[in-house]
Amino acid sequence: MTNHHPFRRVGALALIAAAALSFSAGCSGDDDEPAGNSAAAAPGGPEPKTLEGAKAAAQTMFDRFSGGDFAGAWEMYTAQGKAAISKVDYVKLNEACSRKGLAISLTSARLEGTDRAVVIAKQLVAAQSYTMVYEQNAWKLEPAKEGLALYSQGAAKAIAAQKRAGTCANA
Repeated sequence: MTNHHPFRRVGALALIAAAALSFSAGCSGDDDEPAGNSAAAAPGGPEPKTLEGAKAAAQTMFDRFSGGDFAGAWEMYTAQGKAAISKVDYVKLNEACSRKGLAISLTSARLEGTDRAVVIAKQLVAAQSYTMVYEQNAWKLEPAKEGLALYSQGAAKAIAAQKRAGTCANA
């Protein structure tokens, strides 16, 4: 098999999406900026703490990411995610390794308590679950452990790691 095998690319894309979307504001000082996470949010008010609110925020996050608005996607991370990687490094990593333009669609979701939701998203043929957390009156994407581990390396080392693993879409 070559590095260009279609199934390997789909797998790599799924891993990239999982790592990139497992992003999850605390230490950044960006909490004063408008969240803009969901069309369902009342102007200047909190987002609905409902399954529909979580789904709308998740789809906005996925749209930002697949559309190449990585800075906007980072804004929708939880405090833990923002603490794991700076906005600048997150953008660098995804500009280098993520494939833009492939739509990510929400396929299902469920509430898990009053402030957590699990959403399932699909890109091409790969499906992945993500956790949304209601934090500071908005739904935010919580990072997966794998995403946190990748982000903790910083952009340059994370890009190199993804290239070595064959999961950097633009390598």
